[in-house]
Amino acid sequence: MSDDRGGFGRGSRGRGDGDRGRGRGRGRGRGRGRGDRDEQAWTPVTKLGRLVNEGKIASIEEIFLFSLPVKEAEIIDHFLKDKLQDEVMKIMPVQKQSSAGQRTRFKAFVALGDNNGHIGLGVKCASEVATAIRGAITAAKLNVAPVRRGYWGRKNGPPHTVPCKVTGKCGSVRVRLIPAPRGTGLVASPAGKKLMHMAGINDCYSSSRGHTRTMGNFIKAIFYALKATFGYLSPELWSENTLTPSPYQEHTDFLAKTVA
Repeated sequence: MSDDRGGFGRGSRGRGDGDRGRGRGRGRGRGRGRGDRDEQAWTPVTKLGRLVNEGKIASIEEIFLFSLPVKEAEIIDHFLKDKLQDEVMKIMPVQKQSSAGQRTRFKAFVALGDNNGHIGLGVKCASEVATAIRGAITAAKLNVAPVRRGYWGRKNGPPHTVPCKVTGKCGSVRVRLIPAPRGTGLVASPAGKKLMHMAGINDCYSSSRGHTRTMGNFIKAIFYALKATFGYLSPELWSENTLTPSPYQEHTDFLAKTVA
């Protein structure tokens, strides 16, 4: 009897019985659970989302091949859900002066990648840290870009480094990535190592100049340098390729159907 009374007393002080307490516990971590439900009940609102949801597009490389804009984060989840790893690179407070005083918000930089040639970087500002991180993860998914990898010297084994010297710029920061022999590792700052490892690059030299202490501009410059790897037409890409129709053109009849 005393155990029941003790349990009831704690329950009333905790705003509910044991079941309600467990329910509130799920509520605190509802971001993960709500994401699972959203995945099951995803209703695409763009043409690309409809094609992906119906299985008309087999891989994310088709999206990059035709430079189709991605407006829904669920499209990236559909292809890379189990492979993506995200990491918060920096959280910084930002302030603006208002009539009532200073208004403080938090700016989050989040990077994500699959360690296999895809990297994304998102930035979001919100009044709470958790909200900023969630928004930055969504922005990073919408900003996922392919990273081309190559060799230094002999072309044995899988690609391990950047295919050529590439440069990224943001603000006063300039970052240059230089191919390195296999086994060299990542010669870069801790933030640069994280980004290049997420992109699937194992060996690389780096050189930077400018105010690299500004972490936001620094990681943006590295991200732009990694994106630039597909901007160079090297001799191995000189062969002629047949142009296939765009997914929008190929599945015109499906897209013409009205959604119930």
